[in-house]
Amino acid sequence: MKRTTAFLASIIVFFAACNQPKSNNEQRTETQTKIEQEMKTETQNLPEIKVVDTDFSKGRLGLEHTLSLTDLEKFHGHLCDGLVVGFLGLKEGLQQLYPNGIVDRTNTRIVSKSSPCLTDAAVYLTGGRYQFNTFYVDNNIEDGFYIVQRIDNGKAVKINLKKGVKPAIIDEMGKKAVAGELPPCELDKLKELEDDFSEKLLSSGPSENFIVTEVSNFEWNPVLKNDFVKTDILNKNQPICNK
Repeated sequence: MKRTTAFLASIIVFFAACNQPKSNNEQRTETQTKIEQEMKTETQNLPEIKVVDTDFSKGRLGLEHTLSLTDLEKFHGHLCDGLVVGFLGLKEGLQQLYPNGIVDRTNTRIVSKSSPCLTDAAVYLTGGRYQFNTFYVDNNIEDGFYIVQRIDNGKAVKINLKKGVKPAIIDEMGKKAVAGELPPCELDKLKELEDDFSEKLLSSGPSENFIVTEVSNFEWNPVLKNDFVKTDILNKNQPICNK
């Protein structure tokens, strides 16, 4: 997605405005407005995933939908770099499983690492659910954050970011935020870094950022675990940055 000079200038103005003390609601509103305006102007280039489902509660396969990043944002609650990674990464992986371009959500299962963003992208886009044995969480996935499998033929692929694509500072600051060690102004800085990373992913080719590798003889071994930390709500009561 090409970024015009005017848009880049608007990004600078937006982040400069964020430096002024505002309520949490004002900050969320401004951020959401910026993202929505950008998506509206770039609608033709937004990533989408086409899926097919059954047509009613006891129905036949054949009802097609087109899922966008905006749809996923509403399901998850906010737009963030993890959600963008999950959407774009899954889009690449699913293309290898369904080369005709339409993902059968009745025929797909997925293993995800425990990130709130990654797991929400996994269940929403693939239709996987733990109670139906088509989704589980496993932080022991090596060299990847998803393993997604087509049930009918058993083909499975692993999805990962290429080394060096994600700025290391994001994970470093993220760990501090999870531990409650990031002060308000640094939280704002972390969000700024994540937004920049999201823009980079959305404005570049997926082959530049993701690696999709086939997993031979993949074994589906569901893990029942319900004490993962939902890291995206740990700082919800942090005060705003008063510079």
